[in-house]
Amino acid sequence: MARKETVTKAILLDAAFAMLNEEGIDQVTARKLAAKANCSTQPIFRIYNNMEELYTELFDVALNSFEQFVSEFPRSTVIPFVSLGQAYIGFAQKFPNVFRFLFLTNERYGKSLYDMINGKEGYVTREIQAATSQGTSNAGELFMKMWMFIHGAASMSLTGDYDLADEETVSMLKDAYQAFK
Repeated sequence: MARKETVTKAILLDAAFAMLNEEGIDQVTARKLAAKANCSTQPIFRIYNNMEELYTELFDVALNSFEQFVSEFPRSTVIPFVSLGQAYIGFAQKFPNVFRFLFLTNERYGKSLYDMINGKEGYVTREIQAATSQGTSNAGELFMKMWMFIHGAASMSLTGDYDLADEETVSMLKDAYQAFK
C-alpha cells in the first residue's frame, strides 16, 4: 500500500504566504518553508521542480490577497481613484512584506502593474470610466498622475514617512484628483 502524502501544495502555499507576510520573500527558502510546514524539503521538491515555481504560485496567492483586500475595502467617496488609492495605501500599511513582493520588485511573473492593480474585477477601468462620466477629458492620463501620487504614498508608508490618518489621506487624494483634473 502506498504511503499517504500528508504535505500538500495547499499546505506549502499557506505556510509560504504566512512566511512572506511575516518575514518577506527573502526568508521563504526551502529549509525555512520545510520547518514552517513541519516537513523535510523532500515534499517541497516533490510538488515543485524548484523554488521559482513555488514563488510563481505564491505571487498569485499574494495578488489574490490584494484583490480581496481591495474588493472588501469600503468606498468612502464617488470621486474616482480616491477609494482605490486608500485601499492600495492601506494594503501597504497592513501587509508591507506582501506589498513589497507584489509592487516593489522587478519580477511580476508575467503581469503588468496595470493588470495587477486593475485585477479581475476591473478596478482601474471602473475608475477611469467614472472619471470620464464626470467630465474628465483624458481619464487615462489622470489615472497615471493619481497613481504616481498613490504609489508614492504607499511606498512612503513602508519607510515610516507616511503617517496620515484616514481622513487626511482622503482629503489629500481628493485634492490631488482636483489638481490633476
